[in-house]
Amino acid sequence: ITRILAGESSDPLATSPLTRPGADAKAGDVLLAIDGVELSVALTPAMQLAGAAGRTVELTLLNGEGHGEAAGAQRRVAVVPVRDEERLRYQDWVRANRRTVREASDGKFGYLHVPDMMANGWAQLHRDLDTETALDGLIVDVRRNRGGHTSQLVAELIGRKVTGWSMPRGEKPRTYPDHAPRGPVIILADEFAGSDGDIITQVSKLRGIGPVIGTRTWGGVVGIDNRFALADGTGVTQPRYATWFSGGIGWDVENRGVEPDIEVLFPPHAYAAGTDPQLEYGIGALKEMIQELPTDRPPLREGYRKVRPKPLPARPQKG
Repeated sequence: ITRILAGESSDPLATSPLTRPGADAKAGDVLLAIDGVELSVALTPAMQLAGAAGRTVELTLLNGEGHGEAAGAQRRVAVVPVRDEERLRYQDWVRANRRTVREASDGKFGYLHVPDMMANGWAQLHRDLDTETALDGLIVDVRRNRGGHTSQLVAELIGRKVTGWSMPRGEKPRTYPDHAPRGPVIILADEFAGSDGDIITQVSKLRGIGPVIGTRTWGGVVGIDNRFALADGTGVTQPRYATWFSGGIGWDVENRGVEPDIEVLFPPHAYAAGTDPQLEYGIGALKEMIQELPTDRPPLREGYRKVRPKPLPARPQKG
């Protein structure tokens, strides 16, 4: 085992079997057998795990050096393989991007990725909304956004401005409105962001939410209906919902996409090298913006209007 993905406890589809209680697997361990069948070059783990998703399997592991005194010992553990690793790898990618942003900004910048404009993307946005919007600057990543219908809600959230503060006793101050970014915002977009991914990018430019960095978006904003099926069960879609934009743009996002304010390419060799030039440029641009657009800070807890009542008059005494 060379690497174990951590998983995301708030996402039920991003569970990592080897991190479940009782597994105690670590990088450096050796997988010897599955369900008692020894593995070899001819019999690989993929072959032995075929059809095993969702049911309990037994792994025979040889402990690596990470187990201290137990290194070199064999043990058997029960795990439940996942059917699809996409969400697990997606959450690992988001976590890696957030770590890159934190390290490059000394913990001052937040990072949010919105994978689509449907229930999944709305939930993903809210997983870390509290912590990320509470930092000095924010990167909103809509690259590879698959579209949907919630762009109006997302635009309203990331475009909020701090107009006041809620100061609860014994708790940290909160912005009014809630979840308003406290500093400048950067939008990352690419050629795989389409439909509502196009729309959120264009709206961010029109409303001045923040500069768009990356590449021209996909350019497919005409929404569809999926109302009818053919006699053989084939689904048929109908182009139905066109979108027009103000600012002299009109219908031109369709079949064209949204041009970024700053074009930054993401070539294949950068991906192969494990680098993200668009994210790196966004971090640098946010550092420059924050020099001119300072972060909103909560007021000091002082200067309150005095509301303490005056002393009561002396009580009259009889006799």
